[in-house]
Amino acid sequence: MDKKVINFFKEIKNKKIAFCGIGTSNFPLIKMFLKYGAIVYACDRKQRDELNEAAEYLDSLGVKLVLGENYLENLDVDIVFRTPGMNYNLPALQKMRKNGIVITSEMEVFFELCPCKIIAVTGSDGKTTTTSIIAEILKESGKTVHLGGNIGNPLLPVIESIETDDIAVVELSSFQLISMRKSPDIAVITNVAPNHLDVHKDMDEYILSKKNIFLHQNAFSKTVINADNEITASFISEIRGDVLSFSRKQCVENGVWLDENNIMYCDHGNTVKIMDKNDIKIPGMHNVENYMAAICAVYGFTTVDCIKKVAQNFNGVEHRAEFVREIDGVKYYNDSIASSPTRTILGTLSLYNERIIIISGGYDKKIPFDELGDVICKKVKTLILLGATADKIEKAVVNSKNYNNNVLKIIRVKNMEEAVNVAKEVAISGDIVSLSPACASFDLYKNFDERGKHFKQIVNAI
Repeated sequence: MDKKVINFFKEIKNKKIAFCGIGTSNFPLIKMFLKYGAIVYACDRKQRDELNEAAEYLDSLGVKLVLGENYLENLDVDIVFRTPGMNYNLPALQKMRKNGIVITSEMEVFFELCPCKIIAVTGSDGKTTTTSIIAEILKESGKTVHLGGNIGNPLLPVIESIETDDIAVVELSSFQLISMRKSPDIAVITNVAPNHLDVHKDMDEYILSKKNIFLHQNAFSKTVINADNEITASFISEIRGDVLSFSRKQCVENGVWLDENNIMYCDHGNTVKIMDKNDIKIPGMHNVENYMAAICAVYGFTTVDCIKKVAQNFNGVEHRAEFVREIDGVKYYNDSIASSPTRTILGTLSLYNERIIIISGGYDKKIPFDELGDVICKKVKTLILLGATADKIEKAVVNSKNYNNNVLKIIRVKNMEEAVNVAKEVAISGDIVSLSPACASFDLYKNFDERGKHFKQIVNAI
């Protein structure tokens, strides 16, 4: 075990440490800190009867439970681990900081202790797929890969087993990045567009959170930037280490670009063809971009053959334009991950030449839908709307200069069951039906995973 890790766990012995949020992802962390002699508190807004077996399990471990609406008030602890979804600027957390309580997170501590190289990915869209592609390529290359962050399991509980020659591949959300003051060896930013403005106080805070992925790098680090995205391209002058760009619109001097159908890599003048874009198994131009970003990150750790092999065989990530089933000539796709307008535009609405049937709507993140309305008018034959944002999306569509009510039909429904039934009724052989919400799920579901699984369950039950 790395010396830095050993020293950290020596220092936390007998310290009072609170973990906010009683979910299964925190259980490995809680067990690890108990193992090293910490006094552990598990804190949650829920009451004991809502936690069911989780409360009993934590009791059996000797964990102190702090529950109820005021669970953050008057916590007598040394360190608080906040969950990624907990607003960093909560007044209760600000008060704790003033009182000398350390506010941190699993990812912050992992970055401080990790003995191996870290490749981290962020972005408004595409970060999970890009992170997964990077991990798959590195594994194909024989590397020991530790995948975590906003994807997969927490990484801090496995810190004891990580060797210096391993590679950690981490997905980071803006909520994780907002408080981080250490950046990865290789940073990847897929794109930045308005998102999570229901939590961030404004777009400037959201962008600044994303920039934390590279702001604390040193001169030996590497950052991968989307040259076609105006916001990410503006970051280049602030990056201290090597900058690699990816673009499907222009040739780049250092990085990856699309030359008609060929994905090309250029290292300061030395150009290599990586593969044909049609080698990529998962559909959509947005996935070509995801591969270009991943290639920038892994080049030097792998071979062209490994990259091509993964591209030809990797099926993609669940809930991302995922084929569910064909019924009476109608194909159903699950794109529940599309939790923002840009995700739906660059994802589902870019994949098919014919007009399709889509199910959209959900929780309101205070993001405008004007651009989405324009694209829906061009790409959709039937728009099925549900959730809190149904009114806003319909208004954006009807107010679009492209709107034609003879071509595009809009139907409102109350829930997913009704949405799928309506789609089945209006679809004819050859049609595409896709769940592509363009919104978060929190008004009807816990998360996009639960939403996508429910959609698939309904479709598979037809």
